[in-house]
Amino acid sequence: MTKQTRNLKENISGLWRSKRYYSLEAFLKNRYGCRMKKISLDAGFTCPNRDGTLGTRGCIFCSAGGSGEFAVSPAAMASVIASESENERFIAYFQAFTCTYAPAAHLERLYRDALEHPLIAGISIATRPDCLPDEVLALLGRLKKDYPDKFLWIELGLQTIHEKTAAYIRRGYSLPCFEQAVQALQTLSIPVIVHVILGLPGESRSMMLQTVEYLGRFPLFGVKLQLLHVLKGTDLAADYERQRFKTLAMEEYLDILTGCIELLPPDIVLHRITGDGAKELLIAPLWSRDKKKVLNALHHYMKIQDAYQGKYWKGDMHYVADTDRSL
Repeated sequence: MTKQTRNLKENISGLWRSKRYYSLEAFLKNRYGCRMKKISLDAGFTCPNRDGTLGTRGCIFCSAGGSGEFAVSPAAMASVIASESENERFIAYFQAFTCTYAPAAHLERLYRDALEHPLIAGISIATRPDCLPDEVLALLGRLKKDYPDKFLWIELGLQTIHEKTAAYIRRGYSLPCFEQAVQALQTLSIPVIVHVILGLPGESRSMMLQTVEYLGRFPLFGVKLQLLHVLKGTDLAADYERQRFKTLAMEEYLDILTGCIELLPPDIVLHRITGDGAKELLIAPLWSRDKKKVLNALHHYMKIQDAYQGKYWKGDMHYVADTDRSL
């Protein structure tokens, strides 16, 4: 064990709270002293991949619900909160479709309504890098200033850095567009969370690791590592049924996922490491239904491999323990 590795483990032992990676649960306990329930919202958005701007069928893996199968309407948010513990705080997660793809005035009403609720600690907004025009960026900047005691996170769906794969999944924007969006949000001091899909057709283990290694160059707040799910009604499902690709076995996924975690900077928060596919829509891989089993298997695998976040990250580690780096 090198001196640098020894120092890394010492610096992060308390930060990660017994895990071998920096989970969202650990971050929230470190920063706010409690767990928070995330309320997924479907605010009636669409997407340029669905309204005819770029296409009409969406990304190849995207379900009819725009990844919002577990979402409720903003109008139902208060009822969900009221049904939970009075002492619990919440994150309003604008999840379904592209949640900045509307006029700024409309977005402002939605976001402010959520931020005004006393038990909402902050909002997380899922969107695309090509759907952050100047007026939306200006709105996000105002909201950050108007609600200094609440957080505002932006989630960008990158999925992969490989252009051939991006064309296959119908992502609809180039890598420089992603880089420009991250830079614009960084200028506003708005934390960025990036979505990556592991197991996309045609991608090798090394290609997936290249995507994650690329993300380590940016001052990101968080990353979501999502196992590829084949869902009913998607064009991906049609390719799967034609046997054009295979989904990952759990053992393959654990190996790839661990390799990705080892490459990420130690203070990037892992907001997701597997994902939840709606059981009534999930075609494959069926082993992913048992999330608890997958997480337990990951923790065991990382332990026996002596794997941990940042093990092979090549950057400077002087800010490892700074939990506020991206906020």
